[in-house]
Amino acid sequence: MKIITWNCNMAFRKKARFILAHQPDILIVPECENIEKLQFPPDVPLPAAALWYGTNQHKGLGVFSYSDYRFELMDCHNPDFKNVLPIAVTQGKTDFTLFAVWANNPQDKDGQYVTQVWKAIHYYEKLLSETKTILIGDFNSNTIWDKPRREGNHSAVVRKLAEKKIYSVYHKFFNQEQGKEIHPTLFLYRHENKPYHLDYCFASNDFIEVLENVEVGTYEDWKMHSDHKPLIVTFGNVIS
Repeated sequence: MKIITWNCNMAFRKKARFILAHQPDILIVPECENIEKLQFPPDVPLPAAALWYGTNQHKGLGVFSYSDYRFELMDCHNPDFKNVLPIAVTQGKTDFTLFAVWANNPQDKDGQYVTQVWKAIHYYEKLLSETKTILIGDFNSNTIWDKPRREGNHSAVVRKLAEKKIYSVYHKFFNQEQGKEIHPTLFLYRHENKPYHLDYCFASNDFIEVLENVEVGTYEDWKMHSDHKPLIVTFGNVIS
């Protein structure tokens, strides 16, 4: 299974061909327009299934299948956490729980970015499991911005997920420390001298055990399309 997250910086319909060249089975697209606005060019493959959530029709969170996988937003979804979506993924080789993430909620006075993820993983704690669980998307956070007095900083999220045996696939694959990543996923304002790592895929231990490859797009390849680079993750088959 190849799963990709890419914050497209809006207008996904005009940029889809570039990410689809990487042949995702599942694609998570923060800052994506509403599905009703997705009028793709004739030569761009249509998704086999799609799910979208947001309040701004031009800038929400899209989840797309280009394979047998199908999606259903779970009834337990709490809109207070806006763009942290618990999704039942079925009909592929492995059924699993997917949390699609775009950590951005300006209405939350406690914190609009990583605090959203912190609150969500506590609210959905019973769904988080050391098996068949993936959280992926734009977390808008990094350990370098930890505020020690803030309960729900980035490092706290990483620790909480580790308690469930859920780990960042990038850090496992490249043997990196949080906050010292050598592959940026964002170049702020598309400036090459402002690199940050903000996009993540956290996976339960069974997925980690069959992790085959992790790739981050380069500045040169993606600067014309978005300030973010795609995070491309390939897993082998999880044994049921």
